[in-house]
Amino acid sequence: MSHTGTETVGEEIPPSGVDASIPHSARVYDWWLGGKDNFAADRAMGAALIQAIPTLRTMAKENRSFVHRVARYLVGEAGVRQFLDIGTGIPTRPNLHEVAQAVAPETRVVYVDNDPIVLAHARALMISTEQGRSEYIHADLREPEKILADPRLTGTLDLDRPVALTLIAVLMLLRDSDDPAGRLRTLMEALPSGSYLAITHPTGDFNPAEMDAAVAAATQGHMTLVPRTRAEVERFFDGWELVDPGVVPVMAWRPESEPEDPHAAYYWAGLARKP
Repeated sequence: MSHTGTETVGEEIPPSGVDASIPHSARVYDWWLGGKDNFAADRAMGAALIQAIPTLRTMAKENRSFVHRVARYLVGEAGVRQFLDIGTGIPTRPNLHEVAQAVAPETRVVYVDNDPIVLAHARALMISTEQGRSEYIHADLREPEKILADPRLTGTLDLDRPVALTLIAVLMLLRDSDDPAGRLRTLMEALPSGSYLAITHPTGDFNPAEMDAAVAAATQGHMTLVPRTRAEVERFFDGWELVDPGVVPVMAWRPESEPEDPHAAYYWAGLARKP
């Protein structure tokens, strides 16, 4: 399958259950990162969004870098040994469990996504250390009760011990009418004291014109993209204690080296702890 932005005739055969005519965020993201698990509609959408925001590929990589930094912080400094990652996307190495288990091999990770392509790659997400464990649930953020009740979650994570809930560039896929805060609150309330919540979220705060163009391109391609302001992202953490430096540009969250322009990636990022 080509991933150069053009369709290769005769090679585009989607797995069962996949509608390749409609772009999916996980596959668009895969194309931005140079992956091969995407179809013509995903590449067309990815290209249209890049036309609106030319640096989108770099922004996708900054999101991945945040995942790695926050995982190392949570395992290495906060002592977390359990993760619930919703909106996982197509596996891109190193995956969350690989970063976490490199620090603490006994770490357990449950991945959740609603794209059948991600399901097809679930085995790659479940390769774990001998001491640790990783599992995959095919489910949607809009059904938090279903996620929490799934035996693969209850059999992998101990909800009496702290869990890190990670939502990386996924809340943008829920309109306000989908009640993203309410769905998230259901998950947050199920987790014990000492748990953590990590979020990245696109915003128009840094470049309103480019983000407006991206939203228009997404809408035209029948894909949901809801950017939110810093205040709106901060509200997702209500009642939990933000870890320094708070809700900041994704490039400015505990960077390994100071970014030249932290506003170059149009995402807010934050981590908070449940008191």
